[in-house]
Amino acid sequence: MATNLTPKQEAFVQAYLTTGNASKAYRAAYNSESMKVATVNRSAKELLENPKIAARLSTLRERAVEITMVTVQSLTDELEEARALALQEGQPSAAVSASMGKAKLHGLLVDKAAFTGTFTTVTEVKLSGPEV
Repeated sequence: MATNLTPKQEAFVQAYLTTGNASKAYRAAYNSESMKVATVNRSAKELLENPKIAARLSTLRERAVEITMVTVQSLTDELEEARALALQEGQPSAAVSASMGKAKLHGLLVDKAAFTGTFTTVTEVKLSGPEV
């Protein structure tokens, strides 16, 4: 997809989405070795306020949300189809498994492990004396 950004501006956008830090993104996209920290910070802020860059960031964030939601939704749909088929075929344990998968996917169910038993501490003891 073509954007109205320069290659450096696009690099800034990509780095910003990765790091979440405008100054780090500026340093990744532009030659800033000889720049003062305050100058880098100001330049990064100016880039974030650039309407073209703000629009590009918004577009990419919206796509990321859509991709994530589609993935969760598509998995939920697949599990629901499997559950319905299992019920149709008279396999209740498979239906329960699909329901549990949906619950885990949506964070409604978390696997827990419990430890039952005892801890033993071993201490090494050295005796002094003549070696045998």
